[in-house]
Amino acid sequence: MKSRVIGLAMALLFVASLPAVAQKVVVDYAWKEGTPAKNPLNNTRILNAIDKELAAKGFMKVDPEQNPDLLVLYHAAVDVETQINTVNMGGYYGWYGGYYGGGGGTSTTYVDKIPVGTLRVDIGDVKNKKLLWQGKATDTMSDKPEKIEKTINKAAEKMFKNFPPDLKKKK
Repeated sequence: MKSRVIGLAMALLFVASLPAVAQKVVVDYAWKEGTPAKNPLNNTRILNAIDKELAAKGFMKVDPEQNPDLLVLYHAAVDVETQINTVNMGGYYGWYGGYYGGGGGTSTTYVDKIPVGTLRVDIGDVKNKKLLWQGKATDTMSDKPEKIEKTINKAAEKMFKNFPPDLKKKK
């Protein structure tokens, strides 16, 4: 009888401790206005890509009015790099019958304007009013929507690979 009471008491203690053992901590975040992409479709693509990465890390998106733990904002910019290429066509030089000479030819120079997009993501601690993390990605931009979306998703995936930072390593 005494062993039954002890066994029951231990079972009750175990059940009572379950909520503490199974406790799950959720960190939530909300979006704050940054510098959105000029193209509304790219803006949506960027928001979706970042939301997906944060959700995969266990973060929960909430409305800003719900006092989130973190604020997330992004800045998008597009610069244009100029690439100059010169192509020489024809022309010859050499010894011909005891004489050194050369003949015409043409060269054409091409100037290409290459759009380069930059995406920077800032994540701040609301309570301490402090920047916690910043990620940045830069890549050339395509004219094709499916390639743009793929590039944005790939950039977000790489950017958030080491997020959240391991604060234990920094100490």
